[in-house]
Amino acid sequence: MFYSVMKHLPGPQQQAFKELQGLEDFVARKVEQNQRTLDPNSPRDFIDSFLIRMKEEKNNPNTEFFMKNLVLTTLNLFFAGTETVSTTLRYGFLMLMKHPEVEAKLHEEIDRVIGRNRQPKFEDRAQMPYTEAVIHEIQRFGDMIPMGLSRRVIKDTKFRGFFLPKGTEVFPMLGSVLRDTKFFSNPEDFNPQRFLDDKGQFKKSDAFVPFSIGKSPVCQHLDCNVIGS
Repeated sequence: MFYSVMKHLPGPQQQAFKELQGLEDFVARKVEQNQRTLDPNSPRDFIDSFLIRMKEEKNNPNTEFFMKNLVLTTLNLFFAGTETVSTTLRYGFLMLMKHPEVEAKLHEEIDRVIGRNRQPKFEDRAQMPYTEAVIHEIQRFGDMIPMGLSRRVIKDTKFRGFFLPKGTEVFPMLGSVLRDTKFFSNPEDFNPQRFLDDKGQFKKSDAFVPFSIGKSPVCQHLDCNVIGS
């Protein structure tokens, strides 16, 4: 969270920084391998597609398709696309073990809508409000990113009586929203029912922000100084 300070202090974070740098170096080497064998007519993966777009926009001074973005976007797939999913799944399985009554209702809906003889389809989602509610409650209760990702205000901003000069780094406290009693009664309880209406249909909540709100952040470097909207 505070890379600009923590990088100068001793402690276990130094090892984490080294490992992050190692991952970035690994991705950079993979990009170089793809460059040497790139066939613009037959992209093999995300890196190839990005490299092709880089070539197409090489004369665009405002392009977002440049080498640093390619390396860090690919690196982001490990964290935003893999680590968060696996952590949520592990936490979700733990919560179902602790709440067998929820697991039983979840199994009943899955067996009724999907059965055991076919793969699930996206269209099934609309017929599975309880499953949808359980997934939402796992993310709310799990609170995987309580401090969110750091942002920088892009202009002088007044917020709740405070003045935030342009460039101020801010941290959206997502955990406080996910446990706000104004939106979620008894927030310390694991209760998927809170995402269902009186008819048992799924209902959305504006306070459900397990990852963030607004536009996606853009990491500029390993310290992820983020410029948000």
